[in-house]
Amino acid sequence: MSDSRARNSEVSKMARQPRPRLTLDIAAMPTYAIGDIHGRYDLLVKAEAAILRDGAQLPGRKLIVTLGDYIDRGPESSQVITHLMEPPPDGFDRICLAGNHEIAMLDYIDGWISYDDWMQMGSAESLKSYGLDPEHLPLVFPTGAKLDVFIRQSLPRTHIDFMRAMPVLLETPSVIFVHAGINPKLPLDRQTDEDLVLIRQRFLESRVPLPKLVVHGHTPNDKPDIRPRRLNIDTRAYRSGKLTVARLWQGKVHLFST
Repeated sequence: MSDSRARNSEVSKMARQPRPRLTLDIAAMPTYAIGDIHGRYDLLVKAEAAILRDGAQLPGRKLIVTLGDYIDRGPESSQVITHLMEPPPDGFDRICLAGNHEIAMLDYIDGWISYDDWMQMGSAESLKSYGLDPEHLPLVFPTGAKLDVFIRQSLPRTHIDFMRAMPVLLETPSVIFVHAGINPKLPLDRQTDEDLVLIRQRFLESRVPLPKLVVHGHTPNDKPDIRPRRLNIDTRAYRSGKLTVARLWQGKVHLFST
């Protein structure tokens, strides 16, 4: 095996390792969860401005939790990632959870899925945001392998490393923040990364009581889906222009959107 192929193999093995899972006590900290952004940098900036206005009324340090799916479908995936890599607003901390679209991008980079599979996820818009033309590139490169090498070498290493390091879950004493949801039949320490970023029906339709409030995205709705122990704030930002934020503090939830 060549040195480059060996390095790629090692990267792939690393990418398939379980992602970090965080625990944090936020009882005294106003916490803002932001739903699926999908390349809408313009809406992310508006949402953060609204958070700053709201947070100015509240005491102490605050936390922003983004729920994954920062890329694809919308026009400014690269700008979203660059923004999230920057320091959070003054007085705030920020935790960026992984979504299935970030994991799919890494799977393409590591060779687990094909270019065509990746494009089916709306990733052409992501390539455009990085200055690449997904319609012209296949005409330039005679083989798929050369196309893959070019794209993988063209994407910023800092963005790739940032996505690799994203945790997949944040657990607090009363709330779980996650991209897609949890498997209701398994304890938290037995949840798979795949379920945490992809689960739908087994989570959404389950009658098994959830251990605590789950704040999530992944399943798009016209408006936030509010249930006794589940809050879905994916409101199709890339298409609707509505990026939803949930503020959790002192046992209460306040919702607002762009």
